Amino acid sequence: MSAHAAAPASLDDTLRATYTACFGIDEELKPLKVKAGINTAVTAVGTAAGAGALATGLVKKKTDKEIEELEKKLAEIHERERNGEYATPTDDEIEAFINADFDLGTTNTASGGQSEADQIQAEIDEKTEKSVKLGNWRTGLLAGNTATNIAGAVIAGTNKVKGDLEAQINDCITAVGELRRAVGRAEIENDANLGEAKVILNACAKYETVDISKINKRATGAMVSSSVGAATGVAGTISSIFANSKKVRDDNSDAGKKKEKGLNTTANVLAGASTLASGTATVFNATQIKAIKDVSAVAAECTGALQ
Repeated sequence: MSAHAAAPASLDDTLRATYTACFGIDEELKPLKVKAGINTAVTAVGTAAGAGALATGLVKKKTDKEIEELEKKLAEIHERERNGEYATPTDDEIEAFINADFDLGTTNTASGGQSEADQIQAEIDEKTEKSVKLGNWRTGLLAGNTATNIAGAVIAGTNKVKGDLEAQINDCITAVGELRRAVGRAEIENDANLGEAKVILNACAKYETVDISKINKRATGAMVSSSVGAATGVAGTISSIFANSKKVRDDNSDAGKKKEKGLNTTANVLAGASTLASGTATVFNATQIKAIKDVSAVAAECTGALQ
């Protein structure tokens, strides 16, 4: 007794199977595209915040250097005073000064009667206030960068083609293969539904050319980059807070000054690293949008043909 293979599915059956497997995939892809767009905007904001933190930190570094130079100058004045270069005048010198003729019209009052030391100290105080503000701004911008990187990592981690959608796309590709064979048979048999079947086949067969793995690869890249940015951002924020704290700033010992400079340098370096990570995540998110759009275009065309 000979065994007979099952009869091949009819064109109508394969069309129904293709509809069941392929219809609605475009709707499943829409949330991925929306999330990728949101994440691109989020990480772009983070990149800007990180760049702002770095720029602010560099201005602060320059300001701190100016303060350091002024403090050296002030220390030299105080040293000369201690060495007697500004010794207390004698009674004869005082009397001669009192009796001297002065041209009040040419008296220099630009400094408001302040000594050089007082003028320098006033400038130090002004620049110190500026430095503190810059430090606070850097901390705030770094904190903002960190927050966006954390949000970006969370969004990217969930913005992937899940098992159900991937299985549906694979089922659609399998159904399209069956449809192709059925179309071949229908051409021989001159089936009345051949025209409709060819339209659907041409549209849905494009699933065979898309690479859905790109979507998940871009999401993983964005998640990793944002995670790195979050880690460096947290460390940079903490460094910036400590560098700008009163305890560290008020420690004028050599060790204290070295510590403050080191913390500021660390905060700036980490701000740069966070900015780079945010920028990389933005690129991954933008390219993920492109990958999703490529699949979505095929899905929309296929769904349109099936309607």
